[in-house]
Amino acid sequence: MKVAFVGKGGSGKTTCASLFALRAAAAGAPVLALDADINQNLAVALGATAEDAAGLPTLPSHLGLIKNWLRGDNPRIPSADQMIKTTPPGRGSRLLGVVEDNPIYDAAVREVVPGVRVGLAGAFEDADLGVACFHAKTGAVELLLSHLVDGPGEYVVVDMTAGADAFASGLFTRFDLTFLVCEPTLRSVGVYRQYAGYARDFGVRLAVVGNKVADDSDVAFLRDEVGDDLVGVLGHSGHVRAGDRGAPRDVAGLEPANAAVLDDLRAAVDAVDKDWASYQADAVAMHLRNANAWAGSALAEQIDPDFVPAPATL
Repeated sequence: MKVAFVGKGGSGKTTCASLFALRAAAAGAPVLALDADINQNLAVALGATAEDAAGLPTLPSHLGLIKNWLRGDNPRIPSADQMIKTTPPGRGSRLLGVVEDNPIYDAAVREVVPGVRVGLAGAFEDADLGVACFHAKTGAVELLLSHLVDGPGEYVVVDMTAGADAFASGLFTRFDLTFLVCEPTLRSVGVYRQYAGYARDFGVRLAVVGNKVADDSDVAFLRDEVGDDLVGVLGHSGHVRAGDRGAPRDVAGLEPANAAVLDDLRAAVDAVDKDWASYQADAVAMHLRNANAWAGSALAEQIDPDFVPAPATL
Protein backbone atom coordinates (compact mmCIF):
# COMPACT_ATOMS: atom_id res chain seq x y z
CA MET A 1 0.00 0.00 0.00
CA LYS A 2 1.16 3.53 -0.75
CA VAL A 3 0.93 5.91 2.20
CA ALA A 4 1.68 9.64 2.48
CA PHE A 5 2.30 11.71 5.59
CA VAL A 6 1.41 15.41 5.29
CA GLY A 7 0.71 18.24 7.72
CA LYS A 8 1.74 21.65 8.95
CA GLY A 9 5.45 22.31 9.14
CA GLY A 10 6.67 21.18 12.55
CA SER A 11 3.66 18.95 13.20
CA GLY A 12 5.83 15.85 13.30
CA LYS A 13 4.95 14.29 9.95
CA THR A 14 8.53 13.14 9.28
CA THR A 15 8.69 11.53 12.71
CA CYS A 16 5.33 9.83 12.16
CA ALA A 17 6.35 8.61 8.71
CA SER A 18 9.58 7.15 10.08
CA LEU A 19 7.83 5.46 13.02
CA PHE A 20 5.21 3.96 10.70
CA ALA A 21 7.93 2.60 8.40
CA LEU A 22 10.03 1.23 11.26
CA ARG A 23 7.05 -0.40 12.97
CA ALA A 24 5.90 -2.05 9.74
CA ALA A 25 9.42 -3.31 9.00
CA ALA A 26 9.75 -4.65 12.55
CA ALA A 27 6.62 -6.72 11.86
CA GLY A 28 8.33 -8.23 8.81
CA ALA A 29 6.64 -6.12 6.13
CA PRO A 30 8.61 -4.97 3.07
CA VAL A 31 9.01 -1.17 3.28
CA LEU A 32 10.21 1.43 0.79
CA ALA A 33 10.45 4.96 2.25
CA LEU A 34 10.60 8.00 -0.03
CA ASP A 35 11.52 11.50 1.13
CA ALA A 36 9.62 14.07 -0.95
CA ASP A 37 9.94 16.89 1.60
CA ILE A 38 11.98 19.98 0.86
CA ASN A 39 13.63 19.38 4.25
CA GLN A 40 15.35 16.04 3.68
CA ASN A 41 15.22 14.55 7.19
CA LEU A 42 13.56 11.17 6.72
CA ALA A 43 16.76 9.10 6.54
CA VAL A 44 18.01 10.55 9.83
CA ALA A 45 14.57 10.10 11.43
CA LEU A 46 14.78 6.44 10.45
CA GLY A 47 18.13 6.08 12.18
CA ALA A 48 20.86 6.97 9.67
CA THR A 49 23.63 9.23 10.90
CA ALA A 50 23.71 12.75 9.48
CA GLU A 51 26.97 11.89 7.73
CA ASP A 52 25.55 8.74 6.13
CA ALA A 53 22.35 10.56 5.11
CA ALA A 54 24.36 13.30 3.41
CA GLY A 55 26.12 10.66 1.30
CA LEU A 56 22.98 8.96 0.04
CA PRO A 57 22.19 9.14 -3.69
CA THR A 58 19.11 11.00 -4.88
CA LEU A 59 16.44 10.01 -7.38
CA PRO A 60 16.61 13.23 -9.49
CA SER A 61 20.33 12.75 -10.05
CA HIS A 62 19.44 9.54 -11.89
CA LEU A 63 16.38 10.88 -13.70
CA GLY A 64 17.63 9.82 -17.14
CA LEU A 65 18.16 6.27 -15.93
CA ILE A 66 14.74 6.26 -14.26
CA LYS A 67 12.96 7.40 -17.41
CA ASN A 68 14.79 5.02 -19.71
CA TRP A 69 14.20 2.02 -17.48
CA LEU A 70 10.53 2.77 -16.85
CA ARG A 71 9.61 3.45 -20.48
CA GLY A 72 10.95 0.03 -21.48
CA ASP A 73 9.74 -0.67 -25.02
CA ASN A 74 6.49 1.26 -24.68
CA PRO A 75 5.85 2.35 -28.30
CA ARG A 76 4.02 5.47 -27.13
CA ILE A 77 7.23 6.81 -25.55
CA PRO A 78 10.01 6.58 -28.14
CA SER A 79 12.57 8.43 -25.99
CA ALA A 80 13.17 9.37 -22.37
CA ASP A 81 13.23 13.04 -23.37
CA GLN A 82 9.52 12.82 -24.10
CA MET A 83 8.61 11.60 -20.62
CA ILE A 84 7.40 14.10 -18.05
CA LYS A 85 6.72 13.57 -14.35
CA THR A 86 3.10 12.56 -14.98
CA THR A 87 3.69 10.19 -17.91
CA PRO A 88 1.66 7.09 -16.99
CA PRO A 89 2.73 3.51 -17.67
CA GLY A 90 1.36 1.61 -20.65
CA ARG A 91 1.92 -1.68 -22.41
CA GLY A 92 5.67 -2.12 -22.79
CA SER A 93 6.51 0.03 -19.76
CA ARG A 94 8.53 -1.52 -16.97
CA LEU A 95 6.78 -1.70 -13.61
CA LEU A 96 8.59 -1.84 -10.27
CA GLY A 97 7.96 -4.01 -7.25
CA VAL A 98 8.53 -2.80 -3.71
CA VAL A 99 11.31 -5.32 -3.20
CA GLU A 100 13.32 -6.37 -6.23
CA ASP A 101 16.60 -5.89 -8.03
CA ASN A 102 16.57 -3.30 -10.80
CA PRO A 103 18.92 -0.56 -12.04
CA ILE A 104 16.88 2.25 -10.42
CA TYR A 105 17.12 0.76 -6.94
CA ASP A 106 20.78 -0.12 -7.50
CA ALA A 107 21.56 3.49 -8.37
CA ALA A 108 19.32 5.52 -6.10
CA VAL A 109 17.83 3.47 -3.24
CA ARG A 110 19.66 2.35 -0.11
CA GLU A 111 18.80 0.34 2.99
CA VAL A 112 19.55 2.79 5.82
CA VAL A 113 18.27 0.57 8.64
CA PRO A 114 17.39 -3.14 8.53
CA GLY A 115 14.20 -3.68 6.58
CA VAL A 116 13.74 -0.10 5.36
CA ARG A 117 15.14 1.13 2.05
CA VAL A 118 15.10 4.84 1.25
CA GLY A 119 14.91 6.96 -1.89
CA LEU A 120 15.43 10.72 -1.70
CA ALA A 121 14.11 13.61 -3.77
CA GLY A 122 17.23 15.49 -2.66
CA ALA A 123 17.83 18.94 -1.27
CA PHE A 124 18.26 22.21 -3.13
CA GLU A 125 21.71 22.78 -4.57
CA ASP A 126 23.34 26.16 -5.18
CA ALA A 127 22.42 26.03 -8.87
CA ASP A 128 18.73 25.60 -7.95
CA LEU A 129 18.44 28.68 -5.77
CA GLY A 130 16.28 31.37 -7.31
CA VAL A 131 15.73 29.51 -10.58
CA ALA A 132 14.05 26.18 -9.77
CA CYS A 133 11.16 24.90 -7.68
CA PHE A 134 11.29 21.81 -5.50
CA HIS A 135 8.62 20.07 -7.58
CA ALA A 136 11.22 19.53 -10.29
CA LYS A 137 12.83 17.13 -7.82
CA THR A 138 9.65 15.43 -6.62
CA GLY A 139 8.85 14.61 -10.25
CA ALA A 140 11.24 11.65 -9.98
CA VAL A 141 9.26 10.37 -7.00
CA GLU A 142 5.99 10.83 -8.90
CA LEU A 143 7.25 8.82 -11.86
CA LEU A 144 8.45 6.08 -9.55
CA LEU A 145 5.10 5.81 -7.76
CA SER A 146 3.11 5.75 -10.99
CA HIS A 147 5.10 2.73 -12.16
CA LEU A 148 5.33 0.96 -8.78
CA VAL A 149 2.94 -1.91 -8.07
CA ASP A 150 2.75 -2.95 -4.45
CA GLY A 151 1.28 -6.21 -3.24
CA PRO A 152 -0.64 -7.01 -0.04
CA GLY A 153 1.36 -6.37 3.12
CA GLU A 154 3.92 -4.17 1.33
CA TYR A 155 4.28 -0.49 2.19
CA VAL A 156 5.57 2.54 0.32
CA VAL A 157 5.81 5.39 2.85
CA VAL A 158 6.28 8.94 1.57
CA ASP A 159 7.16 11.99 3.64
CA MET A 160 5.58 14.89 1.75
CA THR A 161 6.13 18.65 1.69
CA ALA A 162 4.43 20.70 4.41
CA GLY A 163 0.92 22.09 4.22
CA ALA A 164 -1.12 22.10 1.03
CA ASP A 165 2.00 22.47 -1.12
CA ALA A 166 1.60 18.79 -1.99
CA PHE A 167 -1.23 19.81 -4.31
CA ALA A 168 1.18 21.78 -6.50
CA SER A 169 2.04 18.54 -8.32
CA GLY A 170 0.21 15.34 -9.19
CA LEU A 171 2.02 13.47 -6.42
CA PHE A 172 -0.97 13.75 -4.08
CA THR A 173 -2.99 11.34 -6.27
CA ARG A 174 -0.50 8.49 -5.89
CA PHE A 175 -1.57 7.13 -2.49
CA ASP A 176 -4.04 4.62 -1.11
CA LEU A 177 -4.32 6.65 2.09
CA THR A 178 -2.94 10.03 3.14
CA PHE A 179 -2.29 10.62 6.84
CA LEU A 180 -2.46 14.26 7.87
CA VAL A 181 -0.50 14.79 11.08
CA CYS A 182 -2.32 17.34 13.22
CA GLU A 183 -1.33 18.96 16.50
CA PRO A 184 -4.10 20.04 18.89
CA THR A 185 -3.84 23.68 17.80
CA LEU A 186 -5.96 25.97 15.65
CA ARG A 187 -3.11 26.53 13.18
CA SER A 188 -2.61 22.83 12.63
CA VAL A 189 -6.36 22.27 12.29
CA GLY A 190 -6.41 25.10 9.75
CA VAL A 191 -3.98 23.17 7.56
CA TYR A 192 -6.20 20.10 7.92
CA ARG A 193 -9.24 22.02 6.73
CA GLN A 194 -7.40 23.42 3.73
CA TYR A 195 -5.99 20.02 2.82
CA ALA A 196 -9.32 18.28 3.34
CA GLY A 197 -11.03 20.73 1.01
CA TYR A 198 -8.59 20.03 -1.79
CA ALA A 199 -8.65 16.30 -1.06
CA ARG A 200 -12.42 16.09 -1.47
CA ASP A 201 -12.19 17.69 -4.91
CA PHE A 202 -9.93 14.87 -6.10
CA GLY A 203 -11.31 11.92 -4.15
CA VAL A 204 -8.18 11.64 -1.98
CA ARG A 205 -8.65 9.35 1.03
CA LEU A 206 -7.60 11.36 4.10
CA ALA A 207 -7.14 10.31 7.72
CA VAL A 208 -5.92 12.44 10.62
CA VAL A 209 -3.25 11.42 13.13
CA GLY A 210 -3.21 13.55 16.27
CA ASN A 211 0.34 14.25 17.41
CA LYS A 212 1.96 15.80 20.50
CA VAL A 213 -1.22 15.09 22.44
CA ALA A 214 -0.74 15.75 26.16
CA ASP A 215 -4.10 14.96 27.77
CA ASP A 216 -7.78 14.23 27.29
CA SER A 217 -8.56 17.87 26.51
CA ASP A 218 -6.21 17.69 23.50
CA VAL A 219 -7.99 14.57 22.27
CA ALA A 220 -11.40 16.21 22.75
CA PHE A 221 -10.24 19.29 20.83
CA LEU A 222 -9.11 17.21 17.88
CA ARG A 223 -12.30 15.15 17.84
CA ASP A 224 -14.37 18.32 17.86
CA GLU A 225 -12.36 19.83 15.00
CA VAL A 226 -11.75 16.89 12.65
CA GLY A 227 -14.51 14.46 13.60
CA ASP A 228 -14.46 10.97 12.16
CA ASP A 229 -11.29 11.68 10.16
CA LEU A 230 -9.31 11.16 13.39
CA VAL A 231 -7.90 7.61 13.40
CA GLY A 232 -5.43 7.81 16.29
CA VAL A 233 -3.47 10.10 18.59
CA LEU A 234 0.19 9.95 19.52
CA GLY A 235 1.33 11.29 22.86
CA HIS A 236 4.63 12.90 23.73
CA SER A 237 7.38 10.31 23.42
CA GLY A 238 10.53 10.15 25.49
CA HIS A 239 11.79 7.50 23.06
CA VAL A 240 11.44 9.85 20.09
CA ARG A 241 13.00 12.73 22.02
CA ALA A 242 15.97 10.55 22.95
CA GLY A 243 16.36 9.55 19.31
CA ASP A 244 16.44 13.20 18.31
CA ARG A 245 19.36 13.58 20.72
CA GLY A 246 21.29 10.73 19.13
CA ALA A 247 20.06 7.67 21.04
CA PRO A 248 19.30 4.48 19.07
CA ARG A 249 15.95 4.68 17.26
CA ASP A 250 14.99 1.02 17.67
CA VAL A 251 11.20 1.16 17.46
CA ALA A 252 11.00 -1.66 20.00
CA GLY A 253 11.64 0.98 22.66
CA LEU A 254 8.57 3.02 21.72
CA GLU A 255 5.92 3.49 24.39
CA PRO A 256 3.25 0.73 24.14
CA ALA A 257 0.40 3.24 23.69
CA ASN A 258 2.15 4.95 20.80
CA ALA A 259 3.13 1.62 19.25
CA ALA A 260 -0.51 0.54 19.38
CA VAL A 261 -1.53 3.68 17.49
CA LEU A 262 0.96 2.88 14.73
CA ASP A 263 -0.58 -0.57 14.44
CA ASP A 264 -4.00 1.08 14.15
CA LEU A 265 -2.70 3.26 11.32
CA ARG A 266 -1.42 0.22 9.48
CA ALA A 267 -4.78 -1.49 9.95
CA ALA A 268 -6.49 1.58 8.47
CA VAL A 269 -4.23 1.38 5.43
CA ASP A 270 -4.80 -2.36 5.02
CA ALA A 271 -8.57 -1.82 5.12
CA VAL A 272 -8.48 0.33 1.96
CA ASP A 273 -9.65 -1.48 -1.17
CA LYS A 274 -6.92 -1.44 -3.78
CA ASP A 275 -8.34 -0.21 -7.10
CA TRP A 276 -5.68 -0.28 -9.81
CA ALA A 277 -8.07 0.89 -12.51
CA SER A 278 -8.89 4.05 -10.54
CA TYR A 279 -5.23 4.54 -9.73
CA GLN A 280 -4.35 4.52 -13.43
CA ALA A 281 -7.34 6.73 -14.26
CA ASP A 282 -6.13 9.33 -11.74
CA ALA A 283 -2.66 9.21 -13.30
CA VAL A 284 -4.13 9.72 -16.76
CA ALA A 285 -6.29 12.63 -15.60
CA MET A 286 -3.32 14.37 -13.99
CA HIS A 287 -1.18 13.76 -17.08
CA LEU A 288 -3.81 15.39 -19.26
CA ARG A 289 -4.00 18.40 -16.93
CA ASN A 290 -0.24 18.88 -17.23
CA ALA A 291 -0.19 18.23 -20.96
CA ASN A 292 -2.90 20.80 -21.61
CA ALA A 293 -1.53 23.34 -19.14
CA TRP A 294 2.14 23.47 -20.12
CA ALA A 295 3.63 20.33 -21.65
CA GLY A 296 1.68 20.26 -24.92
CA SER A 297 -1.48 18.41 -25.84
CA ALA A 298 0.48 16.00 -28.04
CA LEU A 299 1.57 14.22 -24.85
CA ALA A 300 -1.96 12.88 -24.57
CA GLU A 301 -0.80 10.31 -27.13
CA GLN A 302 1.34 8.73 -24.39
CA ILE A 303 -1.82 7.40 -22.72
CA ASP A 304 -2.58 3.72 -23.28
CA PRO A 305 -6.36 3.50 -22.76
CA ASP A 306 -6.37 -0.28 -22.31
CA PHE A 307 -3.61 -0.55 -19.72
CA VAL A 308 -4.17 -1.17 -16.00
CA PRO A 309 -1.12 -1.72 -13.75
CA ALA A 310 -1.30 -4.47 -11.15
CA PRO A 311 1.13 -6.84 -9.38
CA ALA A 312 0.12 -9.61 -11.80
CA THR A 313 1.61 -7.58 -14.67
CA LEU A 314 5.12 -7.64 -13.21
